[in-house]
Amino acid sequence: MIEYDTQNSLVDILIYIFYFITYGYTVFVMLSYLILGVISVVQARKYLRRNTYTDYLNILQSPEAPSVSILAPAYNEEATIIENIRSLLSVRYPNFEVIVVNDGSRDRSLTKLIEEYQLEPVNFAVNYRIETKKVKNVYKSKNPTYNNLVVVDKENGGKSDALNAALNVSTGDYTLNIDVDCILEEDCLLKLMKPFLEETDQNMIATGGVVRIANNCRVEKGRIIEVNVPNKLLAQFQTLEYLRSFLLGRVAWGSLDGLLLISGALGVFQKELVIKCGGYDKDTIGEDMELTVRMRRYAREKDIDYVVGFVPDPLCWTEVPESWSVLRKQRNRWTRGAVETLLSHKRLFLNPFYGKIGMISYPYWLLFEWLAPLIEAFGIILLVLFSLLGVINISFLYLFIALIYGYTVAFTIATLYIEEITFFQYKKRRQLLRLVVAGLIEPIIFHPFVVYCSVTGNWDYFFEGKKAWGSMKRVGFSKPGSNRGQKITGGKKSNPKSGPMPSNSVRTRPAT
Repeated sequence: MIEYDTQNSLVDILIYIFYFITYGYTVFVMLSYLILGVISVVQARKYLRRNTYTDYLNILQSPEAPSVSILAPAYNEEATIIENIRSLLSVRYPNFEVIVVNDGSRDRSLTKLIEEYQLEPVNFAVNYRIETKKVKNVYKSKNPTYNNLVVVDKENGGKSDALNAALNVSTGDYTLNIDVDCILEEDCLLKLMKPFLEETDQNMIATGGVVRIANNCRVEKGRIIEVNVPNKLLAQFQTLEYLRSFLLGRVAWGSLDGLLLISGALGVFQKELVIKCGGYDKDTIGEDMELTVRMRRYAREKDIDYVVGFVPDPLCWTEVPESWSVLRKQRNRWTRGAVETLLSHKRLFLNPFYGKIGMISYPYWLLFEWLAPLIEAFGIILLVLFSLLGVINISFLYLFIALIYGYTVAFTIATLYIEEITFFQYKKRRQLLRLVVAGLIEPIIFHPFVVYCSVTGNWDYFFEGKKAWGSMKRVGFSKPGSNRGQKITGGKKSNPKSGPMPSNSVRTRPAT
């Protein structure tokens, strides 16, 4: 396959090393995805069998159910905020409150909330256990139907600052952190809190759940009443990406207690531990991953016998970008956030003191979340260059590309099959066929784009020092497929100095 002089010159040796590393790395990546996929399927089936005998009514009626504060930061979310708050308020759980933080929005988000929920300012002494930007007002509803809704209006400080403000106001023992543009399943809290109630041997400090794509789904009164495949091809690509990431990725890492990331779109945390860790880091744009890693690190250093759980049920639905420019900004930010977190916690790398996260999770993220797209981009450039120079047989190049493409498509088809035999969200055959077609062209269009975003994200982190969040255009949930929308920006960051995910077909970090 390789054409080089038999005299074994230095060039020949370097080419052989490149050939060996390329093949070895590719095979290792494929095997790791396959192993994680098998573990995920086994755990998902086990979860479904066990859940058949679970009576969530016992939790719902139990006076011993721990209190939960749902924290929802909002910045310029007027297109979706009413439907989303309805979703949060309709959650079935015996003891919870919803805290919406208006982080200095410049649109009508706060006005719409005041009108819809009959809010009025109340005297509230904020306990600033974590330093935040100034809280201007705390609102509660005059309507007793919404007595568990609290709205905090504060100066803009970014998502982390808004979450910290919500922590200062919250009264629950646990916090459910959610993006306000998400729709929750009605039994979301019951399922997320179940691991906390079941775990008796170790201290459950956090648990996450599966996030799915809400684009073009039918939503009424804050509930998903019909699950549809997105109409736009770009959103279909992301649907496949989320399925692979959550169904065949995080389920496995959750069962191995190796999660380094609980998505900012859906995660329950032990509140006191979050506060002891200092709350959300306002100097990072990857606040969800950074907090998860910091909590795990803190628990190990304080000799707390802990565990982090994961619920494989689809519990949360979120809107994803439908334009390439918005997606590019989002993925660029995810990359910078992951790089920043990995570098700030580099002490974990191959450190046996930290157990699984030091010896397995951190090295995996380093090699396959951060460095893999860089290695892939560099490898593709070299392969093309060597082919043009005649160093590598062109047939080898074609076979190598065909191997990668075939594996990626096969993995995607397997993911769709596993989805159908487990959680079965897409019930129309026509919709599944659309996802299959998207899976055939995804490696050619979407994957190279995501690799490009990851490469530029690394460039922006190391050479440009970017800290901006980028923008997001909300279409809104009331009219699936409509073109109306509003440009949403992430607000100003608290620290403008230098600073900071997913990339390939399986490697992904959806919905921060």
